[in-house]
Amino acid sequence: MTEILFYTSHDEEYLIAQALRAGARGYVLKSDSENRLLEAVQALARHFPFFTAKASQMLLRDLKTGVKRQAEQALTARERDVVRLLAVGKSNKEIASSLGISIKTVETHRSAIMRKLGLRSITDLVRYAIRNKIIQP
Repeated sequence: MTEILFYTSHDEEYLIAQALRAGARGYVLKSDSENRLLEAVQALARHFPFFTAKASQMLLRDLKTGVKRQAEQALTARERDVVRLLAVGKSNKEIASSLGISIKTVETHRSAIMRKLGLRSITDLVRYAIRNKIIQP
C-alpha cells in the first residue's frame, strides 16, 4: 500500500482538506522541525497517519464542523442561489422575482438553508457566504 505524505509550506485549511480527499495519510509543514518530517516518514512506513500539530488542530476543527459541512453539501442549487441573493441584501420579494418563484417558496428555501447550516440570523448567513466565497466582501 502506498502512503502519501504532503510536505509543504501551505497551511491553509482547505488545502489540508483537499490533501486528505486526495488520499494523504500525512501532512507536514516545512516550518516544522526536521524531526517532524522524519517522524512522519516513520509513521507512514508503519501505515499510521501523521499530521503536524497545526494540521491536527485544523482537522479537529473540521471534525467539529463536519456536520455543518455535510449540510452545506446538502444545499440544493436553488438554495445556493437564494443564499447568494440573500447575502447581497435582496429582499424575499426581489429574490422571488429574480428566480421566478413565489415569495412563499423563497421563505421555505430560506428556512431550510438556515436550518441546514445551523445559522440564526441573516448576518450569520452573510458571514457564511463571504467565508465560502459565495459573494465577495
